[in-house]
Amino acid sequence: MAKTERYTVGLDIGTTKICCVIGEIRDDGKVHVVGFGQAPSRGLRKGVVVNLDATVESVKAAVEEAELMAGVSVESATVGIAGGHIRSFNSRGVVAVSNRDRTVSRDDVKRVMDAARAVSIPQGREILHVLPQEYVLDDQGAIDDPAGLVGSKLEANVHIVTGSTTSVQNLVTCANRAGIEVRDTVLEQLAGSEAVLSEDERELGVALIDIGGGTTDLAIFERGSIWHTAVLPVGGDHFTNDLAVGLRTPIPDAERLKKKHGCALASLVEDAGAPIEVPTVGGRKPRLLSHQVMTEILQPRANELFTLFRDEVVRAGFDKMLNAGLVLTGGASLLPGVTQVAEQIFELPVRLGEPRGAEGLVDPAAGPQHATAIGLALYTAKNRRPRAGVPLTAQTGALGRVGGRVKAWLSEMF
Repeated sequence: MAKTERYTVGLDIGTTKICCVIGEIRDDGKVHVVGFGQAPSRGLRKGVVVNLDATVESVKAAVEEAELMAGVSVESATVGIAGGHIRSFNSRGVVAVSNRDRTVSRDDVKRVMDAARAVSIPQGREILHVLPQEYVLDDQGAIDDPAGLVGSKLEANVHIVTGSTTSVQNLVTCANRAGIEVRDTVLEQLAGSEAVLSEDERELGVALIDIGGGTTDLAIFERGSIWHTAVLPVGGDHFTNDLAVGLRTPIPDAERLKKKHGCALASLVEDAGAPIEVPTVGGRKPRLLSHQVMTEILQPRANELFTLFRDEVVRAGFDKMLNAGLVLTGGASLLPGVTQVAEQIFELPVRLGEPRGAEGLVDPAAGPQHATAIGLALYTAKNRRPRAGVPLTAQTGALGRVGGRVKAWLSEMF
């Protein structure tokens, strides 16, 4: 394996933070995390770039920290895609088996996948993923790989993920401006599942809920495949804003209070604890409030969040299929009481999804808030393929995720 192919890099450009994970692919195929970097995100809102220069500086800071820790230079990375612009749906393709002996070839599989993705999408959107769910051969379903089997009619059920072309290109441009070649863009729920879900959970049926800063992402897996995805514009920042308004305190102080004293379930709070000093706006004297007051603000938001997702799961028709329950990831999943609220709303077992698919994890990279970045590195290692041909520019769409350090240096010099 070439030296440049020994390392896999995941870059999670989120609303509240930007994470970079560098993993070394060992001879046994396992990924060993050797570098981790994190920086506050300054230029995104709800997963969409709103300030290019600020985002570029944040990406540079996170990448440089990871490079320093790993002792290697990052030239390319896999970038996570999320945000309210993501849309997905299921599709089906049907073709006739071309061989005279009716044996399904790899070309037949490719043709049926092309037929499944031949759908009309609105202008200004592009297809990010075409994810196979199952193949059907002569009405025999639940086939993982039909190549070599005998039949006359081949069908494929797939899950298609689309995104706004401009939103995707702006994210790619940020990485390019930071000197990073974008090898691929991956749906964050798909990446996160690589880090936190087990094969048994994927087979039985599980919902992965990633509670980020600006949005919360949902992915439903069953029979080893992804069947439904959704994004809601509610996240950890909404908990913070609720506290800022309810306590009449600045947002930075509300964020600090949420992390230090927050709880989303009233039954977990003891009033016997010492009162909390809450800063006020306008230079007024701080006030003393009980823990219960904060919980009364946070719990309704948690109830709303999981009620929205329960309704989404019911609407999609998967409410009876989540035999393995729910797995929560993302920074806001660390808020005490969130897991219990989810259990009450869904009436299903819920666990916190901590990354476990990579080796060498040490704090602070081992928490659920970094599951996406680690999952991106794992996804790249699992699906890596040699790069060939002339690289395209970011302006050419999904196939041209390339910037490179030379381009970044030239843009800074001129």
